[in-house]
Amino acid sequence: MELIAFDDFIKADLRVGTVREALRVEGSNKLVRMQIDLGEEAPRQILAGIGTHYMPEGLVGKQIVVIANLAPRSLMGFESHGMVLAAGDAGPVVLTPDKAVAPGSSIH
Repeated sequence: MELIAFDDFIKADLRVGTVREALRVEGSNKLVRMQIDLGEEAPRQILAGIGTHYMPEGLVGKQIVVIANLAPRSLMGFESHGMVLAAGDAGPVVLTPDKAVAPGSSIH
């Protein structure tokens, strides 16, 4: 495990978002394209490689943890504006709060 400085860690803007829409990306069995409410003016599009373990319709309404301040990245013709956090060696398990919080809540 590589150690990073605390000053590097605090640059990551971790937030809770609510999935408003989720669709499988055509041509990919892994990518899911989501519209995520982060308490901003409009939902944010984020793509995640979780489609082999999650059905898109099961994600709608779910609160998940994202890194909100990553530079946009293009994946299969769609631009992703953040990263969904997930854990697990056998497959991704999306990180979620144990109680509902307001969309856009910061993680400290």
